[in-house]
Amino acid sequence: MNFVEELRWRGMLQDMMPGTEELLEKEKISAYLGIDPTADSLHIGHLCGVMMLRHLQRCGHKPLALIGGATGMIGDPSGKSAERNLLDEATLHHNEECIKNQLAKFLDFESDVPNKAELVNNYDWMKDFTFLEFARTVGKHITVNYMMAKDSVKRRLSDESREGLSFTEFTYQLLQGYDFLHLFEYKGCKLQMGGSDQWGNITTGTELIRRIKGGEAFALTCPLITKADGGKFGKTESGNVWLDPNYTTPYQFYQFWLNVSDSDAARYIKIFTTLDKSVIDALIAEHAEAPHLRVLQKRLAKEVTIMVHSEEEYNNAVEASNILFGNATSDALRKLTEATLLSVFEGVPQYEVSKEELITGIKATDLLTEKAPVFPSKGELRKLIQGGGVSINKEKLTNPEEIIDQSYLLNDKYILIQKGKKNYFLLIAR
Repeated sequence: MNFVEELRWRGMLQDMMPGTEELLEKEKISAYLGIDPTADSLHIGHLCGVMMLRHLQRCGHKPLALIGGATGMIGDPSGKSAERNLLDEATLHHNEECIKNQLAKFLDFESDVPNKAELVNNYDWMKDFTFLEFARTVGKHITVNYMMAKDSVKRRLSDESREGLSFTEFTYQLLQGYDFLHLFEYKGCKLQMGGSDQWGNITTGTELIRRIKGGEAFALTCPLITKADGGKFGKTESGNVWLDPNYTTPYQFYQFWLNVSDSDAARYIKIFTTLDKSVIDALIAEHAEAPHLRVLQKRLAKEVTIMVHSEEEYNNAVEASNILFGNATSDALRKLTEATLLSVFEGVPQYEVSKEELITGIKATDLLTEKAPVFPSKGELRKLIQGGGVSINKEKLTNPEEIIDQSYLLNDKYILIQKGKKNYFLLIAR
């Protein structure tokens, strides 16, 4: 496989220094991509870069994933309108461990192949570097004029609505440049990759290598992923779509991909999966014939959910999705974790009921009119029950006098009421 060609047809190539493609065709190289550990989980905004590393390894080259333990303490001005919060060492260490575990789902760190992935942390080589040493070793080789010419710096300085750029952030490109120099010297790394907003920082690294070592290094970036309507990719009303299931449940994660637009699905399936061109072309053609079947979205959601979580979590997410459309069983409902149950029924009306009263049990008519006013009257409830329009935990309620007790509780806390085909209510026992 040709790495650059692979990125090109997938729409994952933005900028590339001259000579990069020739280098990659000529030899097997080491290349790195940096991730600042500002949280203890990656989100899907990181995925394009991570997929670049994955494709790099598939093409026989060696990926280096750099965790920015040092640079994460400073904050990168690229693409940012304000300075980041600085993190303490303990928080950074925790974040790094979590990110490493997530990266292992995409990259082979363990096998004996010569191009197995490697995790590096710039804190290891920056922690004992004194300011005076840094100024002498690195600072004297890059002029302020050169640094000021970078777009990321110019944008922040020209934005009168902001407070400007701190010296801490201004030095970020030198620190990232030194990372490249260090990896060039000690790991034989000749290529740095990143998002297109990193171009200025990456080329500062190639310049440092040229000036200090007389060596030649290269740069390659992917485009920043957006939605077709211009909106920010990976953002939902509740915030980022995280890879950690504690922040974004596998069900919510699956739903994000399932609900992208047709045009976005056609782009995203190239960027966020390893399906080959012939398979993707066939899926796009199939989708075009019957867009309402959402073939692209379903395959995209499947591939990414399995890759990030597991096949089991994917199957659970599909089953959870079926619950909303009426073709799932009470057993399926009882298998849902509390987090998934709340994700599926996010936004439905909720009523609190007494857990103590459920010990002895409450008649369905009393529960659903007096304790939790799902129905305005017992007469209306009885009428709908006769027509088969009321379900409790996905099972038809046939007797208005049925006793509802603790055995009905899902996750020892919830009871799901369905009124008609589409109206759901969640009773919460406290």
